[in-house]
Amino acid sequence: MSDGHRVVIVGAGPAGIRAAETLVAAGIRPVVIDENARWGGQTYRQPPADAGFARTKSALYGFEARKAEAVHDTMAKLLPKIDYRPDTLAWACEQNRLDTIHAGREASVPFTHLIIASGATDRVVPLPGWTLAGVYTLGGAQVALKAQGCAIGSRVVLAGTGPLLYLVAYQYVKAGAQVAAVLDTSPLSRQIAAAPRMLNQPATFAKGLYYVGWLQARGVRVERGVTLLSIDGDDAVRGIRWRARRGAPRTLDCSAVGLGFGLRPETQLADLAGCRFRFDAPNRCWLPERDAAGRSSVRTVYLAGDGAGIAGADAAELAGRRAALALLEDIGMASNQREAKQLEHELDRIAAFRAGIEHAFAPPANAAQGWPDDLTVCRCEEVTAGTMRACVRSGLATEVNRLKALTRIGMGRCQGRMCGESAIALLAAETGRPLADVGRVRSQAPIKPIPITPMLYDDGVQVQPEEAHDE
Repeated sequence: MSDGHRVVIVGAGPAGIRAAETLVAAGIRPVVIDENARWGGQTYRQPPADAGFARTKSALYGFEARKAEAVHDTMAKLLPKIDYRPDTLAWACEQNRLDTIHAGREASVPFTHLIIASGATDRVVPLPGWTLAGVYTLGGAQVALKAQGCAIGSRVVLAGTGPLLYLVAYQYVKAGAQVAAVLDTSPLSRQIAAAPRMLNQPATFAKGLYYVGWLQARGVRVERGVTLLSIDGDDAVRGIRWRARRGAPRTLDCSAVGLGFGLRPETQLADLAGCRFRFDAPNRCWLPERDAAGRSSVRTVYLAGDGAGIAGADAAELAGRRAALALLEDIGMASNQREAKQLEHELDRIAAFRAGIEHAFAPPANAAQGWPDDLTVCRCEEVTAGTMRACVRSGLATEVNRLKALTRIGMGRCQGRMCGESAIALLAAETGRPLADVGRVRSQAPIKPIPITPMLYDDGVQVQPEEAHDE
């Protein structure tokens, strides 16, 4: 550390790695905490060291292979100069301290400054059958391919909307998997209308067009503007039903479904750190407030990458650097202001592109109105749409945290990651109010599951179950 400053970075994806690189160059040795066993984040996820299979970076990352290699190599060179803690979950944050767990050992990590680069997870919109075995998120389908060297099924349908839908399809087909169809809920007319806003990033826009054309040239069925009706099967996926904009319902046999409607930022840690939030209409979700440099509303907390707003891996690298420069400036160390301004300019350009993406691939706006009462919305606590509707219609719940308290939606293992936005959508639909007016699901520690078996603490003392007593 430098002059008593203890800087902690949560996340070793593109944002976290570039933030660490910038701090190390200024003479600071940060702590870098990451849940994954190897650095790279989701976009540049590496197979386990003992994966038992070998795939080149070109095969794993396609057009992004050089970027992935640059990020991986940068982190490898940083390892002697940082305190790197992989396989470590940061599950709570308060009073300038992170609570973490690694291999059953709990550690309290104090900090003077914190950079949160927590990344994103898939946005899921429930539909009948989405809890069947064989249904994965698009991100989960990517993890299976990159980290485990396998597909999620022998005959896969990828459904939902967003750029990731086509990227995963491309990666699967290129790896030799059978993709029976790509079903996009966004209409082609909407995507064409949004195209002018995406042309300020022509290379990225062209890659998206290439993926679609490449898939179609190889006989993959691509349909846009569909309404997903159900995923069918008894105990496991057997097929999927949907309806085109005109015509009768259609069915297609498959053994697995990859489902996703864009990405949602991982904001729980920022919430526990005390950051102020605002509702972001284009993203249809609550985001922690930050300035152009990545400063949050908490003086010593900085936000970078998709955890503060979906913008992609390129923007994450830029935002990680910018947040680190802001931190250096705030602690009185020299920082390159010319570079800072250039980074902000590049981030603004990407933000304009992302506005086009959000318009082109918006998730279904009124899906909650059509959910049958027996549809499971919260799979952790098995809360149905009917249970939630009954609670709202009784007048007992007009705000989402009240709905959470009365139905337990969002109280399970996912802590609302999968169902929180669905709860807000259903509450808004039932009350006729905008999404922003029904509240934000408040985060609670632990933000992800931790063991309740005995854990070792920093002082080596093991807490036994019989030592715990009810208050």
